[in-house]
Amino acid sequence: MASESSPRVTVIVPCYNDGPLMIEAVDSIDEDEPVDVLVVDDCSDDPETIRAFEQLDPGHTTVIHQERNEGLAVARNTALAHARTPYVFPLDADDLLMPGILRKMADKLDADPDVAVCFGDYLEFGEQQLVRAVPPDLDAYRLAYVNEYPVSSLFRRQDLLAIGGWQKDTPGYEDWNLWLTLVEHGHRGVHLGPGVVTYRRRLHGERLLTRAKRQHRSHYRQIRAAHPGVFRELGRHRKASDLAAHRKLLYPIVYGSRPRFAFERPIKRWLDRAGVWTLRR
Repeated sequence: MASESSPRVTVIVPCYNDGPLMIEAVDSIDEDEPVDVLVVDDCSDDPETIRAFEQLDPGHTTVIHQERNEGLAVARNTALAHARTPYVFPLDADDLLMPGILRKMADKLDADPDVAVCFGDYLEFGEQQLVRAVPPDLDAYRLAYVNEYPVSSLFRRQDLLAIGGWQKDTPGYEDWNLWLTLVEHGHRGVHLGPGVVTYRRRLHGERLLTRAKRQHRSHYRQIRAAHPGVFRELGRHRKASDLAAHRKLLYPIVYGSRPRFAFERPIKRWLDRAGVWTLRR
């Protein structure tokens, strides 16, 4: 256990013109042990956001100002390079952390030095409210077709540095690339426990991932090319996956390289409300 003068976790919050929401995100960090907070200003030009950076308590939060707007991957990597704690937790500026969850996740990683990341379930709120259940461990077969893991997880900092952090080649799919890189390097993940919600993901407007899906086929080709080790071993990963047999058959059809369409969003919301094809185990 870390001492009071030695934080175990750095929360990294990239922000581009999301000032009021960023303040909410930082305020949601509620732990009974010290936590470092790094906010990366990705060259915001919104006056309200600029004022929001000035409102942050410098004794609690460090703001890093980028000279150019370079996107989410670079902002996170900037924070990763500045972090000095054993673990880092990325939190998007429009999301909210659950109280006391960082200590539990850090304890989980402390207990098993061979595990690279701890994740949990998460709650979507805004356009709808729904708890998403995250797979119990890192599953390369699932990841070959779709990303079901939240970037708001607790990562071992040295492992992220060793794999080069986030890649900026596929904006919106940076997180999918990161998870595939972790499994390609043989890293393991651990779930905090069934039903344990670690953060709240805000659904509002058009998030970066939504825009990225318009170029899904192109991005997916890049992902396959970037991770040949995973896709070469799909047969082995399929056998190792804990997915039910019918889902193993459906994943390449429902996900994979097929294009994504705008009309799928309202259909997906309806299916979620009906409890059909959710991520819940």
